[in-house]
Amino acid sequence: MALVRTLTDRDQDQSGLPLPPGLRELYDGDLRFRNSPAERPFVIANFVSTLDGVVSYEIKGQAGGSTVSGSDTADGFIMGLLRASADAVIVGARTVHDASPEALWTPEYTYPDAKLLFREYRVNVLHKPEYPLLVVVSGSGRLELERAIFRTPGMRTAVITTSAGSDALVRAGATKLPSVQIHALDAKCGTMAPMAMLRLLYAELGVRRLLHEGGPTLFGQFLGAEVVDEFFLTLSPQIAGRKGDTIRPGLVEGMEFMPDRAPGFQLLSVKQRAEHLYLRYQRTQATR
Repeated sequence: MALVRTLTDRDQDQSGLPLPPGLRELYDGDLRFRNSPAERPFVIANFVSTLDGVVSYEIKGQAGGSTVSGSDTADGFIMGLLRASADAVIVGARTVHDASPEALWTPEYTYPDAKLLFREYRVNVLHKPEYPLLVVVSGSGRLELERAIFRTPGMRTAVITTSAGSDALVRAGATKLPSVQIHALDAKCGTMAPMAMLRLLYAELGVRRLLHEGGPTLFGQFLGAEVVDEFFLTLSPQIAGRKGDTIRPGLVEGMEFMPDRAPGFQLLSVKQRAEHLYLRYQRTQATR
């Protein structure tokens, strides 16, 4: 039985492998992705937002996307499906910090009922490892190494950081954790270039399809570098609002675009469950 209802599907691309029947039924359609146009991973982004564009309430214990979505079942399934489709998931250090210490960026973590379907898809159809690689971006290297993402058997976590951040992680004992890899990149004003991250992931870690789950600052950097190929957005039927001194981030933080340079996207599909909408976009401008 479908979790969502497809209202519009304009995706005519038949490349890539189709979904197995069980996942296709839940998604009410197929899901295929193009290959990257360059020697870098194909980048998919996934966010949930209120009607007024808020992606986090920035309240302790309620800063994650599940608060914005209202713990929506279909949003969790689509997130799990995208994770199942990706070689790696990339998140910023703040996104990790805002999540539960037990949180895992695995397909079944957000939708446990499809654990076996996700595993069959990854292992038997896509011929990928059971779980995607988790990539954490942290310039400072200040991470809570007691979190489950660093200590769960079978999970692989790569930290992309600066040379100073690498030193901090070594001092904290990260190199003693068998599933953790540290990769240092040059940084300008403490910021590592998205293209340098992508080249590292492509050449050294074999990542061909990358799922970007935020946060808004890291997403803004990738948009500015013109390397976001597709964008999935769950539109949640609530309004968060903001006051003058309230910090409630939108989809993009730390980056602004002029009208003639604003990233453009083409709508590929619209799905619905009750009052939630699930939108899929494809970038209209050529990517690097």
